[in-house]
Amino acid sequence: MEYEVIVGLETHAHLLTESKMFCGCSTKFGSPPNTQTCPVCQGLPGVLPVINRKAFEHGLKAALALHCEIAPVTQFDRKNYYYPDLPKNYQISQNYNNLGVNGWIDVEVEGSTRRVGIWNTHLEEDAGKLEHPEDTGAEYTTVDLNRTGTPLLEVVSAPDMRSAAEAGAYMSELASMLRYLEVSDCKMEEGSLRFEASISVRPRGSDTLGNRVEVKNLNSMSSVVRAVEYEAKRQGEVLESGGTVPSETMLWDVARGVTQPMRSKEEAKDYRYFPEPDLVPIEITPEWLERVQADMPELPAERRRRFVSDYGLPQYDAAVLVESKAVGNYFEHCVEAGAGPKAASNWVMGEVLRELKARRGEPDELAVTPPMLSELIGLVTSGQLSNNIAKEVFVEMAATGKKAPAVVEAKGLRQISDTSELEATVRAVLEANRPAVADLNAGKKKAKGFLIGQVMRATQGKANPKVVGSLIDALAGC
Repeated sequence: MEYEVIVGLETHAHLLTESKMFCGCSTKFGSPPNTQTCPVCQGLPGVLPVINRKAFEHGLKAALALHCEIAPVTQFDRKNYYYPDLPKNYQISQNYNNLGVNGWIDVEVEGSTRRVGIWNTHLEEDAGKLEHPEDTGAEYTTVDLNRTGTPLLEVVSAPDMRSAAEAGAYMSELASMLRYLEVSDCKMEEGSLRFEASISVRPRGSDTLGNRVEVKNLNSMSSVVRAVEYEAKRQGEVLESGGTVPSETMLWDVARGVTQPMRSKEEAKDYRYFPEPDLVPIEITPEWLERVQADMPELPAERRRRFVSDYGLPQYDAAVLVESKAVGNYFEHCVEAGAGPKAASNWVMGEVLRELKARRGEPDELAVTPPMLSELIGLVTSGQLSNNIAKEVFVEMAATGKKAPAVVEAKGLRQISDTSELEATVRAVLEANRPAVADLNAGKKKAKGFLIGQVMRATQGKANPKVVGSLIDALAGC
């Protein structure tokens, strides 16, 4: 029997604020353990939480971007659950009146669009972090409360994804959206973006959802994709053998590439939610929503469409350039400086992204500014530099911050386009490669490419290939 996988994802994103959700402690990453705490996030008796307005408005932005219906009145609730790294042993979250509900996001998968529903978006506080010593025989665990109380946005999708590829596309699109909104940096390596996957399978063609397994400990998007693939296969084999898939929470073992049981799956009733008595309900007025809406930037999907329509770029180019807001900005600044859109796209997707990856930096840290790259592209377009030589020039520019003309002049790299200067070299290459000349005159096109390559080698890549090609035709008797 063929089985269909059903996937829903819960996303937790740290919101970009300087202070925590309900107190004034710093959210800075990487500080020494337990140096960013106070009586509120330590859960001491008698303290009162105060809502972080910026975090709340970041949540509103995300809910609007996800096309959610915004509740006119929302409130926080207590989620009663034993967190060893959340001192008050409950989490302030939202359950009864979520910030946004019934939204959606479109994702592109293999040339087709899948609309994934968003059940709700809500705000809550993060727990701390347990540190398990790696020393042999260590019988203790330390607790770092720095992260306790950090503002979290949770986005709960509908079970609308039908493959690991769709789950991967959803995660990428959502993370890109949150970065464009500048509400989260989505750095998974720092724990500011985390996913939990709910996975079930059912006979293909059935409308009934199977028992779902929730997989935790997913510290990368690739781990989510692998977990979906593994669980789809495992659950299908269980059903095929006549067994039943229990609803449980699983952990993902990254090293072994398998899931392992953690505990039975909790339901909402298990958390014994009740309204947070220390926080009043929040009225979201139309005027407030309008102010937040007015501050919304162009989002990735809109920008991709614009790059295709306004710049004539292929869909692939637009998708690569738009994935990062900063990279998209860099590309547009190159075009504004005079570069042709397609040429700028090729250079940004190639040399610029390669340099950024090597340096692990951002475009605004690159020594080659958009106007400098535009000037380099202009030298190629005008025939003063070959594409290969221009790539060498770019490397030098990135290392020194010098402009293209200065690098070209200092290294003597300007392209040779003067026929009188190239003629002697072309004649020498033709004389040394008589068999290739005979093949060329016999109509074998590959021979010309070979001869051009020999001239380029002899001139250390400085010859203009078009001029060389014309000279070969003339001097070889074609």
